[in-house]
Amino acid sequence: MDLSLSESELAFQAEARAWLAANVPAEPLPSMDTEAGWKAHQEWEARLAEARWAVVSWPREYHGREASLVEWVVFEEEYYRAGAPGRVSQNGIFLLAPIIFDHGTREQQDRFLPSMATGEQVWAQCWSEPEAGSDLASLRSTARRDEARGGWVLNGQKTWSSRASFAHWGFGLFRSDPEAQRHAGLTYFLFPLDADGITVRPIAQLDGEAGFAEVFFEDVFVPDSDVLGAPGDGWRVAMSTAGNERGLSLRSPGRFCAAADRLVDLYRSTVADGATPAATETAPAHVVDAWLRAQSYRLYTWGTVTRLAAGGDMGTAGSVNKVFWSELDIALHETALDLLGADAEVESRWLDGYTFSLSGPIYAGTNEIQRNIVAERILGLPREPKGAGR
Repeated sequence: MDLSLSESELAFQAEARAWLAANVPAEPLPSMDTEAGWKAHQEWEARLAEARWAVVSWPREYHGREASLVEWVVFEEEYYRAGAPGRVSQNGIFLLAPIIFDHGTREQQDRFLPSMATGEQVWAQCWSEPEAGSDLASLRSTARRDEARGGWVLNGQKTWSSRASFAHWGFGLFRSDPEAQRHAGLTYFLFPLDADGITVRPIAQLDGEAGFAEVFFEDVFVPDSDVLGAPGDGWRVAMSTAGNERGLSLRSPGRFCAAADRLVDLYRSTVADGATPAATETAPAHVVDAWLRAQSYRLYTWGTVTRLAAGGDMGTAGSVNKVFWSELDIALHETALDLLGADAEVESRWLDGYTFSLSGPIYAGTNEIQRNIVAERILGLPREPKGAGR
């Protein structure tokens, strides 16, 4: 593992740090799960793109800087260290874009990537169904071939679709061959959320804001030009997306290291000064433990970066990542709330983060599913018997 930066990487880091210091809003933006917050976050995405910081690893023709993997991680660390806003375009630029680069046509790349980078078009992930959450292969939404019009007709329902309440486009899997086995006969589609036959119904989260939505499809026509990858090859394409979500790209270590540093500052400003009644003998140990876990995750990520830079691949490491960062996120916020006392559980910035962290072990494939993958594919343990745990 190489933790040293070259002169050019240090220059990249300095440029990013200077730009963020000059441009990050002084006050946090409103929640992106509100209409006003959504607009504010889109404007932030446009500002990032104008300075070519929105998608640093992308080609220059799509608003990128052609940054290396090391530079990308460096930028992520600087981004979170600066306290910059959350990325409303996250589903598109981190989950869908790598798939469009790998499996999309040049026409699809030219049509979708520029507007994704600028935040003009924001994408929603439409994967889960009422009876197919983590068990994605059991989905029931269908795609029927329409030769006359040169495309497909979608029917069914997706749920827990992140960002769908305000997003412009969605991506998801549909069963295009009902006779094929579970993992076969699936096709990956891209579709505008205002298309005829699509109904988006917002779902209020624990905080009352509509961060998710149900999406209903009734005879929705999608042309062949909006199929991503080959028809029937959707599972393989989708698994590329899952690897990105669970692994390196969605949860960069900068996010957790920044939260761990804020936790240490919180301890110094409250408990250490005796400002709150939470000054117990265990508080320092919990703060140290959370900080060390964040640093461990950072080192693990840099180890992965080193392996990838040497020509390796992610393999099943994404499942290890997923379990670790989702549980780390909860631990960081629980420790902060313990330090602040009962009032913080009514209203505080840490409470907002804690509420969101509770969803971490569920989305991107539940931690139970990820532990099965670790057990069976990494440790070589026996497969879970069918029906176990149900």
